[in-house]
Amino acid sequence: MSKVSDSEKLINDYEREPVPQERRKGWFRLSIVWMGAVIALSAIILGGTIAGGLTMPQAIIATFIGTFLLACLSALCSLVGAKTNLSTALVSTFALGRYGSYAVSIVIAIALFGWFGVQLDLFGGSMVQIISDAFGVELNKQLLVVIGGILMTTTAVIGFKAIEKLSLLAVPLLSILMIASLVKVVSDPGQSQLTNNLFGEPLTVGVSVSLIIGSLAVGAIIGPDISRYAKTPKDAVISSFVGFFIGFSVILIAAAVIAKATSQVDIIAIMLGLGWGTGALLILILAQWTTNDNNLYSSALGFSVIFRNTPKFVLTIIAGTIGTLLAVGGIYDSFIPFLIFLSALIPPIGGIYVADYFMNGSKYSFENLEKMKAVHIPSVCVWIAASLIAFMTTPAPNGFGLFVITGASGFDAFLVALLLQGVVSKVIQVRASESLSMEKKLEENS
Repeated sequence: MSKVSDSEKLINDYEREPVPQERRKGWFRLSIVWMGAVIALSAIILGGTIAGGLTMPQAIIATFIGTFLLACLSALCSLVGAKTNLSTALVSTFALGRYGSYAVSIVIAIALFGWFGVQLDLFGGSMVQIISDAFGVELNKQLLVVIGGILMTTTAVIGFKAIEKLSLLAVPLLSILMIASLVKVVSDPGQSQLTNNLFGEPLTVGVSVSLIIGSLAVGAIIGPDISRYAKTPKDAVISSFVGFFIGFSVILIAAAVIAKATSQVDIIAIMLGLGWGTGALLILILAQWTTNDNNLYSSALGFSVIFRNTPKFVLTIIAGTIGTLLAVGGIYDSFIPFLIFLSALIPPIGGIYVADYFMNGSKYSFENLEKMKAVHIPSVCVWIAASLIAFMTTPAPNGFGLFVITGASGFDAFLVALLLQGVVSKVIQVRASESLSMEKKLEENS
């Protein structure tokens, strides 16, 4: 009997209710989880790409601007999660209605478990190269994808607790690796002339800022999935800035410096060239794991709102299995445009619930969830309008590329949704106040 209760306690992740006070965390532990989520092979490759197209001073400026804007985006969204202690899918119910939140859940869940498969494919390819370089053995990529899928699904099944523990292991190891690599390349006297060398496609600071924001905009929008575990809203805001502004900027700049020194972006080749060997590459793989299980974790939280009678661990296993099988089948080469399409629909959701929360914060309580309308049509219209803006500002072939606002389509969609929802909420407030005033006058006259 105790074994059953222990198992239930292990996988209980409060997916359909507020996280209880005794389970909530301070800013330091939340920051570690955020850093585990944002630091991955893709982040290091992005840092190298920026280094290849910009001078080092330009790369630093672009990094600080991009990560600061991401941190602000995450802080706003995470604040709502910390105030309600509910997941992104549940938070959206207050702004979009019960059925509106189902649409949000479907978009978030499918997009994220899709990206889980894409990252899993990258994981398998990296492992093949590592094992080949270290031991001279050529293993089947699909086998390694399956093994990676099982491992990542296991931590996502357990939920926040496992993600936190894995991040506490991976983040310090990756920090040590990147610092040691920096020291090694900077200490070489021949590297002092490399700050201005361009070895990739030329970029502008503006485009680089857009790349940085676009790389993690979706992760910032689903901030409540992590910040619902915050002890206080202050902890949520601090951890957002530590994770995105400090953690992400440090990894991007470190990757840029290392890429400048070696004139290449392939992180595996760089680490082998620096002489670190297999251990360093395994740390990079561990960093990929901490990012990808977050994709599956948030995907399962979204599915939990739709399939209310199915335990989250079952939904996680199903999503992980499908994502792994699709990665093994290699269909993600053609699936990526669809994932980009879905991902463009997510940033407006953040703008909507943030604006609505600041205008109508009193209704954002778990007890009021069942009282929400089936569909809040004005907010759904805002979602559609802001999503259209995202497609219009996304370059072809994934968007229409009609015009540019900030250069980051996801950030554009968030800002448009924030402004439109603010107007909508204010109009509704005014009308409600006028209606209440009219009723009082009628009562007085009668």
